[in-house]
Amino acid sequence: MSMIDVIRKEMMTAMKNKDKERKESLSMLLSALKNAQIDKREDLTEAEENTIIAKEIKQTKETMDTCHADRTDIIDECKARLAVLEEFAPEQMSEEQIEAEINAVLAELGIDAPTMKDKGKVMKNLMPRVKGKADGKLVNQLVGAKLS
Repeated sequence: MSMIDVIRKEMMTAMKNKDKERKESLSMLLSALKNAQIDKREDLTEAEENTIIAKEIKQTKETMDTCHADRTDIIDECKARLAVLEEFAPEQMSEEQIEAEINAVLAELGIDAPTMKDKGKVMKNLMPRVKGKADGKLVNQLVGAKLS
């Protein structure tokens, strides 16, 4: 069952329960997934679905962060939307798991004493492994700490 089908089913349940906020959040996520599927002109892979969900989460967090503090209505709406979106997000890797992947990449590349010059090679090999499973900023910070 694709993520589109799962979200559509959840949206129907939310409509039956008259849960307007949840239904709207699911509707926005469903439209983002459908638009990506239309652009691709074939079914989305699980990784692509996870990327779109992560993008929606990131956009919602940015909206919440850039919103004025006195606009509690928007902040509350974003928090409710985040709660719904995070139900469908893939489980994120912990720092320890990311560190293990970094060490594995360093071992594969044969780099014993990594320097900042090696960062490009390391990131090029590391990012396909953690894409959609880890925050890019966190990965970049951990690689920078490891290489310095």
